[in-house]
Amino acid sequence: MALPLEGVKILDLSTMLPGPFCSMILADFGAEVIKVEAVKGGDLFRGGVPKIGDTGGAFFQVNRNKKSITLNLKSDEGKEIFYKLAKDADVVLEQYRPGVVKKLGVDYETIKAINPKIVYCSLSGYGQTGPYRLTSGHDLNYISYAGILGLTARKGQTPTIPGVQIADIGGGALYAAIGILIALMGVKRNGVGQYVDTSMLDGAVSWLPVLANDYFVKGVSPKAAENILNGQNACYEVYETKDGRYISIGAIEPHLWANFCDAIGKEEFKAYQRDLTKQDEMFAYLRDMFKSKTQAEWIEKLTGVDCCWAPVKNLEEVFADPQVVARDMVYEMTDPEGTYGSVRMIGSAVKLSETPARKELFPPRKGEHNTEMLKSIGYTDEQIAELQKNGVI
Repeated sequence: MALPLEGVKILDLSTMLPGPFCSMILADFGAEVIKVEAVKGGDLFRGGVPKIGDTGGAFFQVNRNKKSITLNLKSDEGKEIFYKLAKDADVVLEQYRPGVVKKLGVDYETIKAINPKIVYCSLSGYGQTGPYRLTSGHDLNYISYAGILGLTARKGQTPTIPGVQIADIGGGALYAAIGILIALMGVKRNGVGQYVDTSMLDGAVSWLPVLANDYFVKGVSPKAAENILNGQNACYEVYETKDGRYISIGAIEPHLWANFCDAIGKEEFKAYQRDLTKQDEMFAYLRDMFKSKTQAEWIEKLTGVDCCWAPVKNLEEVFADPQVVARDMVYEMTDPEGTYGSVRMIGSAVKLSETPARKELFPPRKGEHNTEMLKSIGYTDEQIAELQKNGVI
């Protein structure tokens, strides 16, 4: 059975994390993703650390099932090659600051004139409009503007930097993929492409429905640790254990909290779940209680108790976890040329019954598919050699 996105061709100008993560989602389900990399350097993740062989390891995690070409888009010949590739492409994905692709001559209006059905996605920090559009930023900055960082703290303490890139992936990569798929459906329905403007700030703000509702209804900005979901109540908290590890308790529903209270022999706490005058008392008791046993001992005690609990795991434990393994969320891909050996990958979170994510193409070497792609648009071996000699590819 054909994969759902088989036949969809994507020219991916993005680098590092958000754009490549987006295009990998689409590549996993059959899209032909052609990474268009700079002749010098290429995707910045290639130079990262730690390395697998001569390549940054993070590059492998977001670039499977793709092809790679190198192009100097500042040269006329490089632009011409891009235009020829775009003529029968379905999607262009770029991650530059607003205005850069126009300077390079590969912006939406230019490509649309060549291919009216093109879906052109720009993924940027603040979007293509608004006063911040040209402002530089990273994930930490986007979640700061979105109010997420200010809510990620203990009461009265400095906000805590999240351990993963919330806006880059959740606010950017995922929304870009959704936008591209919606626009492709629009092409199928209406026969014309369109521009997809994805902002990581927009995406991060969209993650605020629960806390935004508090503000919209009450007219007062929520503060860190003043909501049941971010540290106000003892029923939803992370507790340190005797060995310096942690257990998370997420017993929001009354019956789950009751189950937890029964398990620890504190029936009187059942009635105090939402009583703000009793939270300090319960916090103090539970903090002392959890420090009386190791994490392993708490795992043994709480196993089978329906109260929304979990051990806080490190990554070694995560990738050996039977649930993670059973869901195919970690597997190995082997370099067919043998240079990089076998590389462990994070699996696809999208599970389809009939057309599961493919595991076919090992992440590409820079420019690995130059000859294949150039020949597909009519270039000869001699012309390709000349382009390489002149630094176009």
